[in-house]
Amino acid sequence: MNKTAAVATSLAAALAANLLAAPALADDFPSAISVSGEATVSAAPDLAQIDAGVANDAKSAKEASDANNAAMGKVLLALKGAGIPEKDYQTSRLSLQPQYAPNRSTGANPVVGFRASNRVTVKIRDVTKVASVIDTLVSAGANDIGNISFEVTQASKLLDDAREQAVADARRKAEIYAKATGVTLGAPLSVSEGGAPMPLFKARMTAAPMAAPAAVAPGEETLSVTVNVSWAIKPAQ
Repeated sequence: MNKTAAVATSLAAALAANLLAAPALADDFPSAISVSGEATVSAAPDLAQIDAGVANDAKSAKEASDANNAAMGKVLLALKGAGIPEKDYQTSRLSLQPQYAPNRSTGANPVVGFRASNRVTVKIRDVTKVASVIDTLVSAGANDIGNISFEVTQASKLLDDAREQAVADARRKAEIYAKATGVTLGAPLSVSEGGAPMPLFKARMTAAPMAAPAAVAPGEETLSVTVNVSWAIKPAQ
């Protein structure tokens, strides 16, 4: 056999081997369509949370601390009188700090007094009472109120319908892709949920003694769910 014939024979053998191996190689890679489905549900919040506190200034640390303890005692009694269970309010911040006077001539900052502050986080399980609780706190002497947030406590149960809708949305998208590529959907290969419900409303407000009731709007929360689904595909029939 001459050299040219030997080269041609080798090329033909290599081509034949590649053609025989191609189907096996394709079988090693499962075909699937993977999409994400989304759905949302709106619900009125059933839990509110606020921060309330008192701050007192005095010449000495003891005076500031004593005044602050007395003031916070009145606030806690007011919460109890408003029907808030003790398990629903908790101290979140307690501080006693020196106050300095600026001195531009020497650069020194002498201590001129002390500030004591105490804050509690309050859970209100009846959101219709948020405004009245704020009014109660202010009337009792709270002079720092804010970080108001609302929450849907049964979010997971409310999302059950949304989960079904999200899977249906994923299948709708997958069928569009399957039709566009000339295949049909088989059985689902995997399903996973991503994301988490997030509060729609989260705001901060400060309050001073008010003659009129506090105006608070809990609004609605929009909860969302996302699912990731992969479907096996097969040739269209």
